[in-house]
Amino acid sequence: MTLSTHKTLMWFRQDLRTYDNPALVTACLSGAVFPVYIHDCSHAMDAALGAASQWWLQHSLLALNKALKHTLTVVSGDPLPQLLALLAHTGATQVVWNRSYEPWQIHRDKHIKAYLKQAGFTVHSFNGSLLWEPWQILTKAGTAYKVFTPFYRKGCLTAPAPRLPLDAPINPAYQAIAELNQGIDSLGLLPKIKWYHTIAQHWKPGEQAAQQQLAAFLAKGLQQYPDARNIPSLNGTSSLSPYLHFGELSIHQLWHTVLTHASSCSEHNANDCFLSELGWREFSHYQLYHFPDLPSKNFNEKFNNFPWQPADEKLRAWQRGQTGVPIIDAGMRELWHTGFMHNRVRMLVGSYLVKNLRIHWQQGAAWFWDCLVDADLAANSASWQWVAGSGADAAPYFRIFNPVLQGEKFDPHGTYVRHYCPELKHLPNAFIHRPWEAPLSILSHAGITLGQTYPYPLVDLPLSRLHALEAYQAIKNKRSTE
Repeated sequence: MTLSTHKTLMWFRQDLRTYDNPALVTACLSGAVFPVYIHDCSHAMDAALGAASQWWLQHSLLALNKALKHTLTVVSGDPLPQLLALLAHTGATQVVWNRSYEPWQIHRDKHIKAYLKQAGFTVHSFNGSLLWEPWQILTKAGTAYKVFTPFYRKGCLTAPAPRLPLDAPINPAYQAIAELNQGIDSLGLLPKIKWYHTIAQHWKPGEQAAQQQLAAFLAKGLQQYPDARNIPSLNGTSSLSPYLHFGELSIHQLWHTVLTHASSCSEHNANDCFLSELGWREFSHYQLYHFPDLPSKNFNEKFNNFPWQPADEKLRAWQRGQTGVPIIDAGMRELWHTGFMHNRVRMLVGSYLVKNLRIHWQQGAAWFWDCLVDADLAANSASWQWVAGSGADAAPYFRIFNPVLQGEKFDPHGTYVRHYCPELKHLPNAFIHRPWEAPLSILSHAGITLGQTYPYPLVDLPLSRLHALEAYQAIKNKRSTE
């Protein structure tokens, strides 16, 4: 059999694109290609997609299917028997995919690859999601890095440079498997309650939309990124994270495009700032690879003894954006209405939950997982452990953000708060971030009745900070006496 007569199953996963897709390029070079997406309902367990991610996946698959000339076969179930059925039906002899790095997928894929090879099939996997393989970046002692800066500066940037992106296949021989195709709608990704309509007003999933967002960011956002990224009322971040997570945008394309974009010293500094954020993305996946319990266990074991408070009505108030602290409430409402939250505000709402309310970081991670369109197991787990102080290279627990001061610094005119908390829009700037301190006359003039139109603060901020520090000191003392 010549190379051109090979039949290949291309198993799409978190690589829903045609440009710079190493597995797809390899498949197309071999002959006929059967594009397949398998919705794995058997292995994900707690890592099963949240509601916002399911909405995104639905539309991303529709966009991919269109790009593939409507040849995408979609099935649901345990991937191994599904692959075997597809191979038998098509007569394909080769299966290719791009690697996924979540622990449950690594375990699953190793088993599938071994089984298929034993059965006589050719199987190849590729890196289509990370700039550097996590097993390649190690300290001089051969161990995993635990601090970001040496990981990125001494590990990543001294390693071989990320590969250049690959062109999309030209005249690919895509073939559908109509008899086995269950269809995208069969996955049941959209709930009966159409809550996601507000999210749909802010996002357009798919590879084409990803390229448009990248172009817009390079044209208008990159140069101002170092400063604008901290202002929640501005569109100062790239808004590329969901496209990266679902693989609609290649991380290699993004890296090299930004790297070559500088035309001035100021742009060079902006590029370095943005590329280091891509380094943080790498570091999150790196941590999850080397420490697969990251989503469920404290990286710093002393936090196993931390006296977390019950997840009661305070957690529900936090989720609904009803804490009585405007910058916190604005962030939580942004999350609910858009499936996204500004990165600066993510740190503030996280700090408020785990330090002012002393509710376990896993509760916050679970809510973000369900509500974020860019929910990523590595980034979500690492970020929540970072803000809780329990993670690798984490912010110290005693670093407790003051949400009032943060709001006044990064949202000085209350633009962000007024947008997501319109009941406060008539408050003057002096009280927009601390309405509980406003005189009754000013509250009345603004149409606000605390406890009715806007809640009193759940906790006293200075007192809750003191209690958090006392709890942290208690576990430090316990550790030192063991």
